[in-house]
Order: sequence, then structure tokens, then C-alpha cells
Amino acid sequence: MTDVLLTHSYHLAYDRKQVQKMQPYPPLGTLYAAALLRAHGYSVALFDTMLEDPAEFSRALRRHRPRVLAIYEDNFNFLSKMCLVRMREVARQMCAEARDAAIPVVVNGSDASDHPQEYFNAGAGLILQGEAEWTLLEVVQNLVAGKPATSVPGVVFPREGTIQRSAQRARIRSLDALPFPARDLVDIESYRGLWTRAHGYFSLNAVASRGCPFRCNWCAKPIYGSAFQCRSAASVAQEMQELKQTWCAEHIWFADDIFALQRHWAEDLGREVEQRNAALPFKIQSRVDLMTEDTARGLRRAGCAETWMGVESGSQAVLDAMDKDLDVANVPAARERLRRHGIRACYFLQFGYPGETLTDIEKTIRLVRDTRPDDIGVSVSYPLPGTPFYERVRAELAQKSNWVDSGELAMMFRGAYTSEFYGALHDALHGEVDSWRTVVDPAEVERRWVRVAQLEATCRNPHPAPAPAAPEPRVITAWNPRPAQEMA
Repeated sequence: MTDVLLTHSYHLAYDRKQVQKMQPYPPLGTLYAAALLRAHGYSVALFDTMLEDPAEFSRALRRHRPRVLAIYEDNFNFLSKMCLVRMREVARQMCAEARDAAIPVVVNGSDASDHPQEYFNAGAGLILQGEAEWTLLEVVQNLVAGKPATSVPGVVFPREGTIQRSAQRARIRSLDALPFPARDLVDIESYRGLWTRAHGYFSLNAVASRGCPFRCNWCAKPIYGSAFQCRSAASVAQEMQELKQTWCAEHIWFADDIFALQRHWAEDLGREVEQRNAALPFKIQSRVDLMTEDTARGLRRAGCAETWMGVESGSQAVLDAMDKDLDVANVPAARERLRRHGIRACYFLQFGYPGETLTDIEKTIRLVRDTRPDDIGVSVSYPLPGTPFYERVRAELAQKSNWVDSGELAMMFRGAYTSEFYGALHDALHGEVDSWRTVVDPAEVERRWVRVAQLEATCRNPHPAPAPAAPEPRVITAWNPRPAQEMA
């Protein structure tokens, strides 16, 4: 008998877009929880749904006979935030199978936080709120000892037809105190094989921080909130060294919501990585206005090869409506600065936000053409529970509130245009950017833009969601710009 069987709901084969990309990563958040449980003496097994067939889950239950099943989502994976329908179905089926086997079920993740009753109906006994490693540990301590766990801070539970919540749990004070993720529980060689066959190298994931202090009104933060905590540069460099030497990684994806918030921290990381000979090429997610000269230099020294920035739009009006707190005029300078330091500059772009016009779309296209990013990711505005944006369009989400998979690209509210137009715009802009670095038939790129022009005239919504009121000017004060060593 195993004390805890840990799992998660994301299955690669159910997501056609991610199968095509073939960049699977181990469930980092799940492995952090596993490491803390083991550090306190509990036996842990993992059913890694990323690569294992969910149909095999019942066999894993019989094999491990766990005292507790923990469906602990990888909250560092942006796909978990999206609460994709196929993955929700997997999670609830797991709940039901464990319930039928009389195994206590606890769940942590964005979807369960947003819709606890649906998980209780499926068989879950407790929902763990927010940052939940220590919550899970205390819950397991109680359940294994045969005690109720409803008084543990940070849990939600059903009682007499209502949903009850225990006291809120304080955030972890020092991320350095957590053990490194339990990567030995994962079939690393299967991941390595998929990566090397598809890309010729092997990448693993890590995180240097949790949370994001910026308040873009479409971004949901049910797990880590708007606070920001960062590991010490020394701890991150030590983990990079382990990834390089123990797991033979050749590349790292830092899955932080926002990387290198403090320029001093980026400089410290470069120094710590050099001292350990731990440098590996890595990619990050960050913001245009954080890519200062000092930060870019420190990142490059540490091995950064690629930065994805949330540019979102080339229209200042759209950025202001999003509460993005970003000046579009800073994009060209950040792009050029990264180019000088040999770091690929990539843009996340978002179309369809309420109030966006054809003129705004054209400004985004012009920004891409003028600055020529190394790559782009194009999506449409996606309403997530708990955000001001969601509340603004909530009345229009009666029939559809989640994508089936990450490649769906469907509008779930009434935008200025239909899903067909935005899909064509996605294909055309991707095709043009691809043509800058690969051999792409110019006639094909032109054909895609002709298609966009045709659809622009036929796919307009007569009554799109209205633009939000002009936002009040705000000053970001959500983080304290202290030296990195103090923040750790």
C-alpha cells in the first residue's frame, strides 16, 4: 500500500495542438508536492497522465492501493489554467474511480478552485486552495491517521448541501525551503525520446518564482494570486546544475508567469550559473518593460536563449482596456535590446478583446512587421473565472465557457468578428512570420491574407461586446523593488 498516489489531468494525446508541437514537460507542480510528502516520510507514487493513458488509471489504483489520491495539477503549466474540457473530464473520471474504490480524494487546481461543487459531485472530498504543498501534507497527515482534515487551513469541503471553507493558508515564506521536484518519479527517458525525435534535443522545466504582481484584467490567478515570490539566484542555479548533470537536460523552460522581475536578480543568476558551470540555453516568459539593458545582459550570461513577452496588441487603446500597464512604444526597444544580446524575442498576441476594431488589429500587424519578432503565439481573448474580463462577458458564455483543447481558438463571447475570421488571421500572421526564417511559398502567405480580407467583410458581428470604460491611471505598487537577496 502506498500512502499517496499523485496524479494530474493533462493528457498530451487529447490536445491536438500540443501533439503537433511535441514539447511535453513533466508535471512540475505535482512533483513539488510529491517531494515535500517524501521529505516528511510518506510513500508516494505518480500516475503521470501527460504520457500515460487515462484508461490505465484504474490499474494504477489497484497496483498502488493508495490511502489517499491527490489530483494535484501542474499549476505552472498555462494549459492547466485554461481548464480544457477534455482534461476536466479526465479529472472527474479519476475522482469517480477512486470514490468507487473507497479511496479519499483531494484535488488542487484552477478548475477545481473555480467549480468545487462539480468536483465534489464527481467524488472529491476536499479541494485544496491556492499554493497547496503544505496544505496537502497536513491533509495527508490527518487522513492517513484516520482523522478528519476539514480544519486544515486552505481547504474547501461540502457539508449539508453547502460549500464550507477553512481558514486561509498563509503563503510559503521561503521557496528555497521546498525540496527540488521529485523528477525521479517520472519516466524521464520517455520524455527524452519524444523531445529528441521531434526536436533533436531534450528540454526540462523549472520555475524560479511564483505569482505575478501585474493586474491584466483577463489573467486568472486562482493559485498564486497577485503577490510575487522569488527563489534565490543561488537555488535556481543549483537546480539548473542538477538538470544539466543528473538529468542530462540540454535546454530548460522556465515556466514562471513572469521571469526576472528584478534586474539585480537576473545579474545574480548569471553570476551564480557561471560559478557552477550550470549554463543551459533556456526560454522564459516576461514583459517588454522588464527587458532592460542590465536584465538582458544578466539573462544572457545565465544562458537565456529565448524570451516570450506578453505584447498582446499593437494598439495602446487595447492595452489600456486590458489594464496591461504597458506602453506599446517600448516594444521596439526591448526587441532590439534582446537582439543585441543574442536572445530570441517572441511575442504573445491576443485578438478579439472587447472594443478592438479593425484599426487596432492593423496596428498589431504593423507592429509585428516593423519589429520582426523571432516567433509569435496568437490567440483570442479567453475569459477565465475570477477576472474582470470574465465578469464583463459572462452573460454571453451560457453555451460555451472552455475550449475542448488548446488549439480550438474559438470565440466564447461576441467579439467584433466571428471565430472563422480570427482563425484566418492567426494563420496569416503566423505564415508571414514563418516566412522570415524558413522557406515558405510567398504565394501561400498572400493567399492567407486574401482570405483574411474576404472574411473581414463577411464575419463581422453586428452587435459585438462593448468596449470597457476608459481605465483609471494606476501605478504598480504590488512588489517592493528591493535587492534580489532580500526578496529571497
